[in-house]
Amino acid sequence: MSSSRKKQFALRAVSAAMAALLAPLANAFTPFVIQDIQVNGIQRIDPGAVFGFLPVKVGESFDESKASESIQRLYSSGFFNDVKIDVENNVLVITVQERPTIASISFNGMREFNDKNITQALAQVGFSEGRVFDRSMLERAEFELKQQYLAKGKYGVEVTPIITPLPRNRVGISFDVFEGDLAKIKEINLVGNQQLKTSELLKQMQLTTSGMMTWYTGSNKYSREKLEGDIERLRSYYLDRGFLEIQIEPPQVSISPDRKDIFITLTIHEGDRYRLSDVKLAGDLLGLDAQIQPLVTVKAGETFSAEKTNQTVEAISSYLGGLGYAFANINPNPVLDRENKTADLTFYVDPGRRVYVRRIEIGGNVRTRDQVIRREMRQHEAAWYDAQDIATSRDRIDRLGYFTEVDVSTAAVPGTADQVDVHVEVKEKPTGMINLGVGYGSTDKLMLTGGISQDNIFGSGNSLSLQVNTSKSNRAAILAHTDPYWTKDGISKTTSLYYRRTTPYDNDYSDGDYEVTAIGAGLNFGIPISENDRIYMGASYEHNRLDRLDPRYTPLAYQEFVREFGKSTNAFIFNVGWDKDTRDSAIAPTRGGYTRLSGDFSTLDLRYYMLSAQQQYYLPLGTDYTLALNGLVDWGKSYGGRSFPVIKTVYAGGIGSVRGFEGASLGPRDTLTGDYLGGSRRVVGNVQLYLPFPGATRDRTLRWFIFGDVGRVDNTSGGCAKGRPNDPATDACGWKYAAGIGFSWQSPMGPLELSYGRALNTKPGDEKQAFQFQIGTGF
Repeated sequence: MSSSRKKQFALRAVSAAMAALLAPLANAFTPFVIQDIQVNGIQRIDPGAVFGFLPVKVGESFDESKASESIQRLYSSGFFNDVKIDVENNVLVITVQERPTIASISFNGMREFNDKNITQALAQVGFSEGRVFDRSMLERAEFELKQQYLAKGKYGVEVTPIITPLPRNRVGISFDVFEGDLAKIKEINLVGNQQLKTSELLKQMQLTTSGMMTWYTGSNKYSREKLEGDIERLRSYYLDRGFLEIQIEPPQVSISPDRKDIFITLTIHEGDRYRLSDVKLAGDLLGLDAQIQPLVTVKAGETFSAEKTNQTVEAISSYLGGLGYAFANINPNPVLDRENKTADLTFYVDPGRRVYVRRIEIGGNVRTRDQVIRREMRQHEAAWYDAQDIATSRDRIDRLGYFTEVDVSTAAVPGTADQVDVHVEVKEKPTGMINLGVGYGSTDKLMLTGGISQDNIFGSGNSLSLQVNTSKSNRAAILAHTDPYWTKDGISKTTSLYYRRTTPYDNDYSDGDYEVTAIGAGLNFGIPISENDRIYMGASYEHNRLDRLDPRYTPLAYQEFVREFGKSTNAFIFNVGWDKDTRDSAIAPTRGGYTRLSGDFSTLDLRYYMLSAQQQYYLPLGTDYTLALNGLVDWGKSYGGRSFPVIKTVYAGGIGSVRGFEGASLGPRDTLTGDYLGGSRRVVGNVQLYLPFPGATRDRTLRWFIFGDVGRVDNTSGGCAKGRPNDPATDACGWKYAAGIGFSWQSPMGPLELSYGRALNTKPGDEKQAFQFQIGTGF
């Protein structure tokens, strides 16, 4: 090839494969030594990147095979739409046409998902801002976006990508999304189940067909993830009942032509039910056979239960974890005898090495100080690993209420066999709150509440709050500050200032034409004596004043109080108490109990003491029912020759005590006005059976219940005023009984309870009230 004669070959292709086919058709040329390489047409890509794709360099020989390989490599890079190679005076000239890059990705009409989450999902399939635009990749992105909607049950989704050219060889991609309606489950068919009823199995599933409450629960909306979870629940349900060979085929899901109805079919192969012929322990028991054997809850002769088996595994793991064996492995192995339908179950125990905790690392707390979290830890650094202490630590941190997520994990220390680090990761939530609320109760009528609180002020773990509320009978303003760790031992200190103005409950005769105002300050301490027990003690000073005393309308009991004590009184009140809380939830408990004992002792002008006790039990009856028992007793007495102050009496009747009777109506009545006076002694008992609301079986915050109540209010000094002589209550201080049904819901405004109660033993003068409701009252 002479230097004066121009030799040129051109190879164009739409893909690397086509380039290979076209290479033999290129103009033949004599191989030459490359004196220089020029690259034309690049805008964003560095020339060095192009050189990196070429199989040759300056000074090397170039021929037809190298030309074909060069074109294939440049196309396979994915950066170019077109590649052309020219040769002029032994100079290799490469001309390329770059593919555009994706400058932006946006979504129109998308409400089901967050833009950020979908953008991350598309990035996982290689479609993101800054990447080279490719039509095949756009199709993959469109498919992935549709899959996200299909997983949510929106089978009518339509996705239309719009490509907008932009300067500097860029494009903007916009996805127009028509989401359509959610496909709802029309039928769920179970095939092959013979030993367990279909209705029994359907109760285990989260997905349901449309029902009365599915508008609220959404359980009739198809979701692939929920269906997979339901299949696992069914499998576990069978395993818990001895069906060791249970098999569930992949679900068959079909959709109606209008893409609105879903039909689900599950085919089940139950197999036989197996009983346990023998249960054994094997492996390295560390000489702790006597301690580990009682942890085995499954027994020979019982039907195999996966739940009990797993409980045994967890119990042994927890026990060994408490001894420092952080990586203990307990493997249950059932050996089947298919002829006799029995199984030998052996728990193989491998404790591993005993380890201790090197460090406890706290993460995610931007605002909360490390010490606030560390002081809740029951696992300590440089101590033996203790699984129970770590679990307790996690629960204590979560109960602080400062975090939306608390994750505690352990990791082996690299290069060691007997050390682990404990990692505590938290996700903080706003702990300051301004709240305004409006409620209505059948007793207190309209209730307005407002307040400002900060539960984790300056990240210290201390709380400061101001709460104001008002209703027909009560007004209150309370300013309180709590330091939960006033001492390193966990003794809490609470200081408070309060103002309360009460118009005593009346029967509409006196129209509440008098009021009691209390202003006070208190100091209380809480002393933990165990993980669930705490002792309280403290004192408060209180000033009380009675106003608007009209002799015509003021109850005689209050007039006598003023004659004995005066309109203004001062009291110094000492209090002591103990409570124990083992409930699994403070919002909607299903198991556990709550115990409270307390006593108030008042000196100065008001000389009395009040002892109080409360006991609650929550007993699970199966998976869907909870029996709740509640008992409450208050017993007050005066001393020093004084009367029990009427402004310190207790009341009963209505929600929270004996439903079916008007609020605060139980007990003595004033002989002048007939007002409800309350008493110095109160006894209340409640039994309540919670049942799942139709269509909301697994929503524990939405339940209905049947109840029975009993209670009475009287005076420890004896005697019971029955009201005005011309309208007395026959048995004001006697036992009152009621029963009925109700509905409870943890609404966004607070706990809502509605009840319809029937008073069972009313006497003349009793005030009945069948329908009652309250926002902000618990059982």
